[in-house]
Formats: sequence, C-alpha cells, structure tokens
Amino acid sequence: QVQLVESGGGLVQAGGSLRLSCAASGRTFTPYAMAWFRQAPGKEREFVATTGASGGYTYYADSMKGRFTISKDNAKNTGYLQMNSLKPEDTAIYYCAASDRVGSAERHYPYWGQGTQVTVSS
Repeated sequence: QVQLVESGGGLVQAGGSLRLSCAASGRTFTPYAMAWFRQAPGKEREFVATTGASGGYTYYADSMKGRFTISKDNAKNTGYLQMNSLKPEDTAIYYCAASDRVGSAERHYPYWGQGTQVTVSS
C-alpha cells in the first residue's frame, strides 16, 4: 500500500505560481509512476501530467504544457507539480496519484491522495 498526501495549495493571483507537493509513505514511492489530476467545480476529474518512476519521462495534457512541470525527488519520496502562469480556469482540487505504469486515465491509478485546493483569482 502507498499513502499519498498533497500539500501546497492555496489562493494565488492570475499569472502567479504555485508548487504542489505529494508526499508518499508506506511502500517506497521510488518504483511508482506518478500523476496529477484535477477537478474543477461542476466538472469531471481531468488528467494534468504524469511521470515515470525515475522522473525522466514526462507527459502533459495539452492545456498544461509549457506552464506546468511535474517532477520527483525519490530520495524524499515526494513528487511535485510546479504551476506557472496560473489562470482562473486552473482553479480546482488537485490530486496526486501513483501507479506502476504511466497513464492518463483515472482507473489506471490505484493510489490517490485526498487533494489540495488551488484557487486562482482574476
């Protein structure tokens, strides 16, 4: 079992930056691929980004590309999502997820955090 806890959410102005963290415990996080999803009010959960166990491979949803960066620090069992040039439409609860494979589908990930709220004001 892997437990994931997100942190770093908050309120920022449009154009600002925020760095989310995903701390893993239980079984080591090192062998696991990681992904970020988000869910805005009234919308379905959507894929944000994923990275392989080593952090070398990354893949982003088109709307995130160029603004968001996913990374991992396996020595700290922690994943990150650096968000720059934030827009009001980025407002959502952001969730960290882990799997043995990279992927963009929710059902692909057996381990999930509880989410952290990101609010971007206009």
